[in-house]
Amino acid sequence: MRHILPAFILILFAGPGSIEAKNLADEPVRIAIAGLTHDHVHWIFRDDNREDIEIVGFYEPNEELSDRYAQQYDLDGSLFYTDLEDMLDSVNPEAVTAFGSTYEHLALVQASAPRGIDIMVEKPLAVNMDHASQMKELAEQHDVHLLTNYETTWYASNHRVYDLVHETESIGDIRKMVVHDGHKGPKEIGVSEEFLEWLTDPVQNGGGALMDFGCYGINLMTWLMNGAEPLSVMAVTQTHKPDIYPDVDDEATIIVTYPGAQGIIQGSWNWPYNRKDTHVYGQSGYVYALNDIKLQVSENEQPVQDITVEATSYPNDDPFSYFAAVIRGDIIVQDTDLSSLANNLTVVKVLDAARESASTGRAVEL
Repeated sequence: MRHILPAFILILFAGPGSIEAKNLADEPVRIAIAGLTHDHVHWIFRDDNREDIEIVGFYEPNEELSDRYAQQYDLDGSLFYTDLEDMLDSVNPEAVTAFGSTYEHLALVQASAPRGIDIMVEKPLAVNMDHASQMKELAEQHDVHLLTNYETTWYASNHRVYDLVHETESIGDIRKMVVHDGHKGPKEIGVSEEFLEWLTDPVQNGGGALMDFGCYGINLMTWLMNGAEPLSVMAVTQTHKPDIYPDVDDEATIIVTYPGAQGIIQGSWNWPYNRKDTHVYGQSGYVYALNDIKLQVSENEQPVQDITVEATSYPNDDPFSYFAAVIRGDIIVQDTDLSSLANNLTVVKVLDAARESASTGRAVEL
């Protein structure tokens, strides 16, 4: 049997936690995978030469799907389990990462936290605040890490934005933030049938584009505002393609207000191209994070500069190295960090308010 060790598809920058020590323990972190229906799970199989993480088991009730992954990646069939608790007890992982539906995150925490297993879920943390609050209580009661992973956490460009706002202070106080996220639509870009099934289910995903892509902007804005919650939330959702997405929204705009600042989050399954970009406007300048490494910056009202930034070093170069470093105690997660439980509770709180606003047509005060 060959060990399958994870790496993300992108070699990107991240600075999500303060580093206490540079070296991880010699032994790899024993990690289990809960669910295979989230297509992001393919990132795990891109590199089998990692020494910080060892995949020791998979939970997936769909045996046909498990067989497909086993064949595609030459995996030992004994690694696969159809019962979550049986898998956790049999392989005894130190940590588990979630690649099922967002609704299933609560059940994973309910099974993992009492066993002392650290957890990382794909964004967003939960489908609603009821689930999120239960997850928080379990994580704190059993003293386990509960992190949330976003692709944009590892974008070097976003961390340069943060530095320009908070370190050099070269664009002045934030006045407006605009975050655009999305693509042509999950069906249009060809996601798997298993992914599409729950992504377009209002229970399993909690909504459509609002949940799928609205969470990115809230996560980044909460971080840029040093963990502050917005004062109010206003949202509009639409379904432009009811023949494809009859049960959920495919277009969402969220407006959040802060003292002296405003944020606009545009999540869409209708963009003509893939995008994850962030625009921040200050009193005396602005910065556009165009993709993972490219920016446009105007500081102190000077001409625009095109900037390309480079990735930082291990373990702040992908979520799995980061997760391993957190588990080993080499990184201490701060409440203001992008992956933190505190940040992502705010994300879910704002998403709940956005759904309420979209349904009532009124702003929701937090």
